[in-house]
Amino acid sequence: MKIIIKHEIPGRIRFSMPEKRYSFRQADILEYYLLSIPGVNKVTVYERSADAVVCYNGDREELLKRILKFSFEDEQITALAPEQTGRELMATYKEKLIMKVVYRYGIRYFMPMPIRMIRVLFNAARFIIKGLKCLIVDRKLEVSVLDATAIGVSLLRGDFRTASSVMFLLRIGDLLEEWTHKKSIQDLAQSMSLQADKVWLKRDDSEILVPISQVQEGDRISVRVGNVIPLDGKVVEGISMVNQASLTGEGIPVKKDEGSYVYAGTVIEEGDLVIEVKKASGDTRYERIIKMIEESEQLKSGVESRAEHLADGLVPYSFMGTLLTLLLTRNVTKAVSILMVDFSCALKLSMPLAVLSAMRECQNHHITVKGGKFLEAVSDADTLVFDKTGTLTKAIPTVVDVIPFGGRDKTEMLRIAACLEEHYPHSIANAVVKEAENRNLIHEEMHKEVEYVVAHGIASTIDNEKVVIGSWHFIFEDEKCKIPDDEMDKLDSIPTNYSRLFMAIGGELAAVICLVDPLRDEAADVISRLHEVGFKNIVMMTGDSKHIARTVASLVGVDSFHAEVLPEDKAKFVQDARRSGHKVVMIGDGINDSPALSEADAGIAISEGAQLAREIADITISEDNLYQLVTLKQISDNLMKRINFNYRFVIGFNLGLIGLGLASVLAPATSALLHNGSTIALGLHSMTNVLPNKESEK
Repeated sequence: MKIIIKHEIPGRIRFSMPEKRYSFRQADILEYYLLSIPGVNKVTVYERSADAVVCYNGDREELLKRILKFSFEDEQITALAPEQTGRELMATYKEKLIMKVVYRYGIRYFMPMPIRMIRVLFNAARFIIKGLKCLIVDRKLEVSVLDATAIGVSLLRGDFRTASSVMFLLRIGDLLEEWTHKKSIQDLAQSMSLQADKVWLKRDDSEILVPISQVQEGDRISVRVGNVIPLDGKVVEGISMVNQASLTGEGIPVKKDEGSYVYAGTVIEEGDLVIEVKKASGDTRYERIIKMIEESEQLKSGVESRAEHLADGLVPYSFMGTLLTLLLTRNVTKAVSILMVDFSCALKLSMPLAVLSAMRECQNHHITVKGGKFLEAVSDADTLVFDKTGTLTKAIPTVVDVIPFGGRDKTEMLRIAACLEEHYPHSIANAVVKEAENRNLIHEEMHKEVEYVVAHGIASTIDNEKVVIGSWHFIFEDEKCKIPDDEMDKLDSIPTNYSRLFMAIGGELAAVICLVDPLRDEAADVISRLHEVGFKNIVMMTGDSKHIARTVASLVGVDSFHAEVLPEDKAKFVQDARRSGHKVVMIGDGINDSPALSEADAGIAISEGAQLAREIADITISEDNLYQLVTLKQISDNLMKRINFNYRFVIGFNLGLIGLGLASVLAPATSALLHNGSTIALGLHSMTNVLPNKESEK
C-alpha cells in the first residue's frame, strides 16, 4: 500500500492514503491499527480528507513499515476496532450544530424581513402549542409554559428578533443535551457490551473450549454458575437461576430450565445450563443495553432529580414576579424582562450534562459507571470495604508447590486439579491452570459433570471416585474428608504464609496446592491516598486465614480486617454499616463478592474478575490500576462541587438580570440574550472534565 506524507516534524507525521474519503468504520479501523503500533502515543484520523496524524516515539522507519502493512481487507486488523466507537455519533452532532448556526445567520443576512417574520411565527407555533398542552392538558406549570409565554409575549410586542433568539438558544440547548446524553449512553453501552472470547462447545460427551466466532446456530454450549451467557438460545439441559438485570434492569433472578429461552449478556447465579444456540452473533446485545440504559432511572442521581424538581418548582415564582412587577410598575418592559429570565432552564440543562459528562470522563479513565447516582454515593461514602484476593493482591496468584498425600504423584495431582479448575475462571483457578501449562501438562477431560459450590470449591467424579477441591472448610468440614494416617505432621509443616488449596479423592486428602498471592505494588499507596481523599474507614474482608489477612492488612494500611468470612458475612457487614448511617462502597472481583456488591451504596468490581460480579456491580475499574479508585473519588467529589457551583451561579446570575431589568438597565431582549447565553455557557462548562489534568492519577 502507498501513502503520501503531507507534513512531518520529529515525532509527528501526517499522511494520506489513496482513498478520497474514509467511511466511519474505515476511520475507526485505521485509528485502532495505528494505536496498536509500539511507540505510537496519539492518533487522529480525518474521515473527510482521508488523512491521519500520528504522534510517536521511536524509530521512524519501523513506524512507516508498519503503516505500509495496513489493509482494510485484513481480518486481524479489522478485528482491532470495536463495532461501536462513537465516531459517527460525534460527527453527526457536530454537523447538526454547525448547520444550525450557519442556517440561522444565513437567514438573518440573506432572507427578506417579511419572510423571516413568517418563519418566526411558524417556528413559534411549536413552542406555544407545547406550552398550552402542558398547561391545559397536563395541568402543570413547567418550563415549557414559561418558554411559550416568553416567546408569545415577544411576538405580541412585535419583537421578532428576541423571539427568534430565544427559540434558537432553546434548540441549541436541546441539541447539546441530546448529544451529550447519547454519547454518554453509547460509551456506557460499549463498555457494558458482552466481551466473551471463548465458550465451552459440547461435542458428543465432551466439552471443547473454542473461540465464540466458531459457534454456529444449532450448536450446543455449556455455561456454568457465575458466567455470562454468551449467545441467545434455548435451554436443552439443566436448571438454573439467571440474573437478567443487564437487559431488564430487574435484579431478581429468573428460573430457567429445559425449553426456556435465555439471552446473551444475562448471568447464571445458580446451576449450570446446556444451551442450543439460536443467534450465533448475539447482535442485538448492544441495542438492548442502550435501550436498558435509556429507560433506567439509575442514570439520574439524587441531585439531578432534585434539580429537575426544583427547576419546575421555580416556574410559578417567575410568573408571580412578572405579574407583581407589572402591577407595581405598570411597565410592560420591566415585567417582560423578568419573564425572559427563569432559573429552571439552566438547572435542567446543566445538571444532567454535568452528571453524564462526569460518567463519560470516568470512561476516559477506564472506569465504567452505570448510573449518576453511584457517583453521588461514592462522593458521600465514608466507608470502603475491600475484598483481598484479586483486589489488594494481584489477580494472578502463583503456584509455588504441590504437596501430594497418600503416596500419590505430584504431577498427576496438578493435572487433575487443572482439569477441574479450568471450568471456573477465578484468580486461584487460573493460577492452577497456568502452572499446569508451564509444566506442559495435558489435562484432557477425565471427569463427569462438574459442580461449583460458591465460596467453597468444586466437586466431580473421576474413575467412579468423588473428587473435591477447595477450602479447608469445604474439604474437611462440609465433605468430611480424612487426612491419611501419619501425614498430619506433613500438613502442619506447610508454611503459614502460603494460601492453600486442598484436593481430596475418594474422601481422603490427595494434595495441597500452595500459592502465593503477591500484593499489588501500588496497594499501600492507594490505601493512603484513599484516606487522604476522604474515606474514614477502610476495611479488608477475606476468606483467607487470619494469619495471612493480618499480614496483608499491616502491609497495606487498612483500618481493620475480617478473616475467614463467607459471602453472607461480607454482605451482612455492609448491611450493618449502612444501618448505622454509613455510606458504604464495596470493591471485589469474585462470585463470592456479589452479595456484598449488591448491598453496598455503590459496588465496584474489577473488570477482569468474575462476570457475575461485573454484572451486579454499579461501577467497574480495570485490573491493572487501583489508582482508578482515587480518580473515581476525585471525579465524584468534583462533580458535586460543580453541581453546587451551578446552583449558586444560576440563582446569583439570574437574580442579577432580574434586578437590572427592574432598574431599566437591561431591555427584555438583552435579558433574554444574557439569560439564554449564560444557560448555554453553563451547559458547555458542565460538559468539560471535572478533573484537572494535574489531579489525574497514575
